[in-house]
Amino acid sequence: MITVHHLETSRSQRVLWLLEELGVPYELKIYQRDKATKLAPPELKKIHPLGKSPVITDGKEVIAESGAIIEYLVETYGAQASGDLAHLQPAPRTPEYRQCRFWMHYAEGSLMNWLVMKLVFMTIPTQPMPFFVKPIAKALCGTVQEKLIDPNVNTALDFMEQHLGTHRWFAGEHLTMADFQMSFAVEAALSRASKAGACPYLLAYKQRMEARPAYQRGIAKGGPVVMSA
Repeated sequence: MITVHHLETSRSQRVLWLLEELGVPYELKIYQRDKATKLAPPELKKIHPLGKSPVITDGKEVIAESGAIIEYLVETYGAQASGDLAHLQPAPRTPEYRQCRFWMHYAEGSLMNWLVMKLVFMTIPTQPMPFFVKPIAKALCGTVQEKLIDPNVNTALDFMEQHLGTHRWFAGEHLTMADFQMSFAVEAALSRASKAGACPYLLAYKQRMEARPAYQRGIAKGGPVVMSA
């Protein structure tokens, strides 16, 4: 049986959503973040040397990294999927296939880098530090966000908003594995970006995603998706 080693408020929530959609039995092992550092506990290193989540075990297989896990699950368990899950992996050499591959890579290769930086620079001023340092840290973090991080996050939001204005799901009219990969990034972007309210197509996409019963079952089992600052 598959075991999902799930870190609270983490990217592994999208793995739970996919498994719930596929109806594949799995065991869920939940790990709590360190209360001081918010990092994963050392126990995860017993599962995979990187000590990160998500990671799954399936028999003798140990698979880390969200994209690799999603591809493995779709290739191994998604072949018989039907209905609106029949297109999880679009046919090669089609526009849907190229879109799916792009968004699978974009989520972690580009978008999440800026969203992680946004979270870090939002969090730094809230950490314990000498009183005379706090205004300096706050000003520095604010400047970095204004000059570097926010412009790149806003560009990403505009890009996704324009795309979803003409696509129901990220690869087209059908749900694909790209939507599972992008789900955490969408949640994080909308929770951290100041202009999120000006993205009606992106918000509608989030609502479609959250309305799916399988998504709701995954949340019920794994907890909230996004860690706040």
